[in-house]
Amino acid sequence: MPTAVTLIRSPSLAGSVEYAYAATAPADARLIFLAGACPLDREGATVGAGDYAAQAEQCVANLRTALDEAGAGLHDVVSTRVLVASTRQADLVTAWRVVREAFGDHDPPSTLLGVTVLGYDAQLVEIEAVAAVRD
Repeated sequence: MPTAVTLIRSPSLAGSVEYAYAATAPADARLIFLAGACPLDREGATVGAGDYAAQAEQCVANLRTALDEAGAGLHDVVSTRVLVASTRQADLVTAWRVVREAFGDHDPPSTLLGVTVLGYDAQLVEIEAVAAVRD
C-alpha cells in the first residue's frame, strides 16, 4: 500500500542510526496525532508490570489499534517519541528494540527518552506518534 510519508536520510549524518533523520508528508495528507499509546489492556489495567519489553509490545499493539481506527497503519507514521521510565540506558534499549522491530522496514524519525515517571500505576513505556494518510 502506498504511503504519503517520505523518509529522509542524510549522507552527512551518521548512517548507523536505526531511523530516518526526517520525514515529510504532502500538503494534501490528513495528519493523525495519536495520544501516547500506553501499556493498558481493554479494562485499563497496566500490562507487564516490571517488564519493559512486554509493556512496549502492549504499547505497539494499542498504537496499531488507534492507527487502524484512524484509517492508517505503522507504515503511515511520520514520527515517534518513545518514553521509558528509567535512568538505565539498557531499559531504554529494551523498549526501543520492540518498537523498532514492529516498524520493520519503515523507520520513521524517532526520539527515545528516559523519564522519571509515567501516568499510570506501574507504567514503564509510552509511545507517541504522528501519522499521515491520503484519503
